[in-house]
Amino acid sequence: MKKDRADIVIIGAGAAGSAGAWNLSENSNFKIICLEQGPELEQSKFPKSKAEQISTSDFDIDPNQRDLKSDYPIDNTASPISISNYNAVGGSTILYSGHIPRFHVNDFKSYTVDNVGEDWPLDYFELEPYYQLNDQKMRVAGMTGDPSYPPIEKLDYPIPLGRGGEKLASAFGGLGWHWWPSYSSVISNTGIEKRFIKKGIFNSGLSVAQTYWPLAIKNGVDLRPNCRVLQICLDNFGNAKKVIYEDEKNNLRTIEASVFILACSGAGTPRLLLNSFRKGGTDGICNSSGMVGKNLMLHPLGYVEGLFEEYLETSFGPQGCCFVSNEFYASRPENSFKRGYMMHVLRGPDPLDTALSLRKFKKLDFGKEFKRQFLESYGKIIPIAIICEDLPEQSNYIELDENNVDSSGMAGIKVKYTLSDNSKKMLSHGISKAKKVLKYAGAKSIKGFGPVRHTGWHIMGTTKMGLDPATSVVNKFGQTHDVKNLLIIDSSVFITSAAVNPTATIQALALYFTHNLIKNTDQFAPKS
Repeated sequence: MKKDRADIVIIGAGAAGSAGAWNLSENSNFKIICLEQGPELEQSKFPKSKAEQISTSDFDIDPNQRDLKSDYPIDNTASPISISNYNAVGGSTILYSGHIPRFHVNDFKSYTVDNVGEDWPLDYFELEPYYQLNDQKMRVAGMTGDPSYPPIEKLDYPIPLGRGGEKLASAFGGLGWHWWPSYSSVISNTGIEKRFIKKGIFNSGLSVAQTYWPLAIKNGVDLRPNCRVLQICLDNFGNAKKVIYEDEKNNLRTIEASVFILACSGAGTPRLLLNSFRKGGTDGICNSSGMVGKNLMLHPLGYVEGLFEEYLETSFGPQGCCFVSNEFYASRPENSFKRGYMMHVLRGPDPLDTALSLRKFKKLDFGKEFKRQFLESYGKIIPIAIICEDLPEQSNYIELDENNVDSSGMAGIKVKYTLSDNSKKMLSHGISKAKKVLKYAGAKSIKGFGPVRHTGWHIMGTTKMGLDPATSVVNKFGQTHDVKNLLIIDSSVFITSAAVNPTATIQALALYFTHNLIKNTDQFAPKS
């Protein structure tokens, strides 16, 4: 078995791993190796349209449908929401909509404000410099001055709302409801700008593979794709000593290091910890609290769409980047639920999605009637997504599935998740409000439902942060309580989920954690 040595080993090359790798390489002289179980994809290989996406399963949001060598089996049968991810350099940002808002100030103190969940051991203002830095690196576009957010210093110019967005924004204004242009990652200096702003853009290709990774590699980070880590091994003192991994040629290799950093997502990180058996036990490593895999949060999503009479060019522009409303984001005394949700106004379906919908749901064959109904709906549909805050519950969790293994023989995972009464009430409320604003805007027909099944993109809480080692996995700097030289920097450390997409907070935390590592290396020195 070939051995190697580094100062720091990072496992995972997605949103968190890329930001952490760049920060460490920019501000230190560490020898850094990053292992990613998926491939490094060529930009030219990304689908340029929905038609190209569905012609192959390689870019399906469901890993069980892709069934690539880099994927692992996920049993979602005990959950109304199925896990969606992507394993490659760039991680799930490969299938990214570009929507990248920050958490709100009160999202870090839900217990103090609403007596639910837990307060984080850090607050918004500790993360604010790292949010700002990440905005710069991810080329975040938007408009400053949002009254529902703390002040943001500077942003690139927002993506235009378009005719459909302007119509619905007018309706929100007419009802006296908050709305604001989306905070969006616009990667306009990487050679893909024409794809981003063209009509009916497919979402892939807006990834950290085009932002952080070129900078980190230039700084000397050794990025190794197609390398699946099988186990983190501890020494007799309880330190992380080495990782065992399978390289691109299926050879077993090891790397020893002083510090190890996990950035494998809210699904992949607990999976690796549970698969890394410690001496004298079978409950994985970093799991003295029993919290590894627990407190799974998934952002239950409702979907409502309105059909209008007039052609509104609703498919023009990036699908996930129109505008948001935080009108119902916070708890209200009159509501039967705690916390709240974001209303996310999207672009409408592109021509192919419109056609496929007619084929699937109305069973129409091509011909005059098909054409008539196509013209009745294409460019006239405005969807609204209801992004609900998911409160942490230990009864929602991820566990190993020994009966289903990946291509390396490593156990997959089972998801055990139940929609809480609070989430059900929140979803119902959000769907009714979305229908109200669409009706006010003049939609001739409206339909909505939730939770939407294939929307488990935001996987949070499975190695939660906390001050008490008995009830949490990592401290406020991402350092695991049990293993001094092992950090976790991805969304699995989230204590609460907020009601916004987690990418900006994932990356701000990764920058914050790695900045602390650089300043306080002695805190992470292995025990002897």
